[in-house]
Amino acid sequence: MGTSAVQEAPKSLAAILRQIGPGLIISANVVGSGELIATTLLGAEVGFILLWFIVFSCFIKVFIQVELGRYAISEGVSTLDALNALPGPRLIVSWCVILWTAMYVGTLFQLSGMLGTVGQVFDLLFRTDPAAWTHTLWVILTAGAIGLLLFVGRYKLIERFSIAMVVFFSFTTLAAVFALQATEWSISAEQIRSGLVFGLPADTAIAFVVFGITGVGASELIYYPIWCLEKGYARYVGRRDDSPEWVERARSWIRVMNVDAWVSMVIYTITTIAFYILGAAVLHGSGADVTDSNLMAQLSTMYTETFGTLGFWIFLSGAFMVLFSTMFVATGANARLFADASRLYRVLRFRTDEHRQSLVKFTCIGIVVFLSIVYLGTGQPVTLVLIGGFAQALMLPFLGFAALYFRYRVVHPQLRPGRSWSVLAIISFLSLVVIGAYQFLDRL
Repeated sequence: MGTSAVQEAPKSLAAILRQIGPGLIISANVVGSGELIATTLLGAEVGFILLWFIVFSCFIKVFIQVELGRYAISEGVSTLDALNALPGPRLIVSWCVILWTAMYVGTLFQLSGMLGTVGQVFDLLFRTDPAAWTHTLWVILTAGAIGLLLFVGRYKLIERFSIAMVVFFSFTTLAAVFALQATEWSISAEQIRSGLVFGLPADTAIAFVVFGITGVGASELIYYPIWCLEKGYARYVGRRDDSPEWVERARSWIRVMNVDAWVSMVIYTITTIAFYILGAAVLHGSGADVTDSNLMAQLSTMYTETFGTLGFWIFLSGAFMVLFSTMFVATGANARLFADASRLYRVLRFRTDEHRQSLVKFTCIGIVVFLSIVYLGTGQPVTLVLIGGFAQALMLPFLGFAALYFRYRVVHPQLRPGRSWSVLAIISFLSLVVIGAYQFLDRL
């Protein structure tokens, strides 16, 4: 990372907003399996009682996200390189990278489940039998489209695509919630109030899985620094030399990153709440039983109950966009992580950035082929998504530890946040530890 790309950060809010982007990509990734599928399933199962839990899940993890972004911008290194620098046992790579590798496989299962739900969208659209050969065709065509787009495109394509997807489905989901008030499933102030009061259902297993993938899950926490680097934040700061000029540039670009993270948090929190309310009001209220085979058909009732027949088409188009965008973003990020992991595990060496980019492109193709094989071999989208959620929930406390380690031991003292922020970051870490420990002990 040389000095030729060094530039000053914008000062005005309008100029800063023109420089955001990584958070919007993350929003497109978040508003997918975590929101459309897992959050809605939680609402369908327990009703409004865990609305507070959803809000908490979206809010508390942003502090860890920003700390990981702060480290990436100031040091100019990728997420896996950062995790590989943590102290502790090593077996070629650090213990944390080994744990991430296990989670990586889990997130691929999660994406394969989402690929299957896209096939269900097309089944509903063309009124075909989910067991027919056409279902397999939709899955293969979707995987092929994602692989092809990522093969020919880079960061700017991913950013623009993500923004368009987020805007469309966020708008339609909020519209569905407001339209619900004109139906028999209208939401009362008492229901909202009861959901914002601390309380837990008798069975909390699915709630803690959902915590792992709502808001920024472990995968998004790892993706975010990657997109910050590709956006150019670290390049604009320049190589760390601890000079007053470097410190000021780093502060300014970290400020831009903060705005980016919080804008995206507001977007995906509002959308997540909307999905949860739809699930709690319509699916829980009607006693719907959501299974692997009828997942998208049952979810579509949230829209048909509010918009009528038009809602069916709004849901199908929106569901396709949000699932496709999540798979698109996640596949692009996972391909980059695969390239970094190959280098850290000493499997490959990249003489130039062009060699790395070539591997990333071909890995995108390899990932979508793998996703297709896993889904078509199991046919259980809900189960596959929840496997990914479980893996991410287990990884969260280790990412929280890494973020705090970087904040206290590595990041330049003048770039560290104030006391109030640090307290909230510690609370975030502790909440991740509790969730991760519960997931682990619950499976013993």
